Amino acid sequence: MKPILVTGMGVVSAIGLGKAQTLEALLANRSGVGELKYLKTEHKEFPVGEVQLTDAEMRKRLDIAEDAVTTRTALMGMLALEEALADARLTQEMLPQVGFISGTTVGGMDMSEQFYLDYIHGEAHKEYIAAHDCGSCTEMTAKRFGKFAFVTTLSTACSSAANAIILGANMIRCGEADIVVVGGSECITKFHLNGFNSLMILDTQPCRPFDATRNGLNLGEGAAYLVLESEESAKKRGAKAQALLSGYGNACDAFHQTASSPDGEGAFRAMKEALELAGLQPSEIDYINAHGTGTPNNDVSESQAMKRLFGDKVPPVSSTKPFTGHTTSASGSIEAVFCILALQNGFVPVNLNWSQAMEDGVVPVSQPTKKALNHILCNAFGFGGNDSSLLLSNADFSLNRHCGLDPQSPKRQEPVFVLSAKQISIQQPLNEDWMQNAETHETRPEFQGLYFAHRGKAHGKDTETCRGHLQGSH
Repeated sequence: MKPILVTGMGVVSAIGLGKAQTLEALLANRSGVGELKYLKTEHKEFPVGEVQLTDAEMRKRLDIAEDAVTTRTALMGMLALEEALADARLTQEMLPQVGFISGTTVGGMDMSEQFYLDYIHGEAHKEYIAAHDCGSCTEMTAKRFGKFAFVTTLSTACSSAANAIILGANMIRCGEADIVVVGGSECITKFHLNGFNSLMILDTQPCRPFDATRNGLNLGEGAAYLVLESEESAKKRGAKAQALLSGYGNACDAFHQTASSPDGEGAFRAMKEALELAGLQPSEIDYINAHGTGTPNNDVSESQAMKRLFGDKVPPVSSTKPFTGHTTSASGSIEAVFCILALQNGFVPVNLNWSQAMEDGVVPVSQPTKKALNHILCNAFGFGGNDSSLLLSNADFSLNRHCGLDPQSPKRQEPVFVLSAKQISIQQPLNEDWMQNAETHETRPEFQGLYFAHRGKAHGKDTETCRGHLQGSH
């Protein structure tokens, strides 16, 4: 596929506001998970990763009036989006040519909870009813910066932000957009906290992904957005690529409403699809940022998926959720930013709190590791088995390789699709049987390198439209 460039990013989480603070915390192995401070609930026994600002402090930073209707999800989204737009040098005047896709599931539930009894017994705070749904939070976030070409919301639980990234990439690939800002935002709410508690998957101690003693997750909150851009658009604007989105995959195994399948089928398919789209082999992946929630179920399932795909050569793996808590719908974009920072600075984030290998599981990176990275898989898995995997690549390495400029790597070619043909071989006249049972250079030496392969579906084209795929270069 043509390269999709990441030309800007912004992030807010429990370990910092912005890329600089985030990178500092990752390198220092400093977790932001701690005792509940901002959410008004009696359940203080559960550690969480909260953004270290009150709503009032975020309003002040953003210069939003105290009486203006907004939500914590939208406020965090605004902080992250502000950094992403500035990082990509996108001005308000440019936004009518830019799309915005945000993932969230909680939406404005924090305010709905706070004013629920008021809604029932009177007229007070009813203006917040309209702020409850997920789409309204996205609209509030976008409206602060101007008029985007389009604004839409995705809600697929913990894969929401990752799927927003995939949707934006697909729009660029099919020519529907040149620049799309993608990601997600999610705050912690009482419903959120109690819901996970009812599933008995919250840990009263800091979470320990892939550890034999793991006992559940810690919730987190935050927001992150990436600016995705076509190569042509970036060249025209003089925008520098910070990384490439070189592949991605989404699969839904539908094994259970909340549990992952024992064999990791959805996770396996998502990672495999990301590799295939990028044209990479498993051996070329330098690091996997695992979904790694710390629940008994997820870590077994994800371990099995990685072993199925990579065999006995699983790349370095870690979960960054002990840094931030599980930021649910925003996790895919927050952790994508972590991966890009790792690519840019040559390190593998540590899997904090790990000490003891789980049975038949992966052994994560538990010590600071400096390492040159070119390709990273970033996983985000949601309820119902809605699993997504992003493949992020070092921009300089990958662009040179794509253009055939890397003397150490084979030239990666664009696929050439044959849409029609009259007579292209010494075989019988062209017909549907020819497409299904083509003879190639492997069976007919006189073809001298021409390899014509039937492909049922390719880049959105069905069998009738896509007549074949020219893979050779002779």
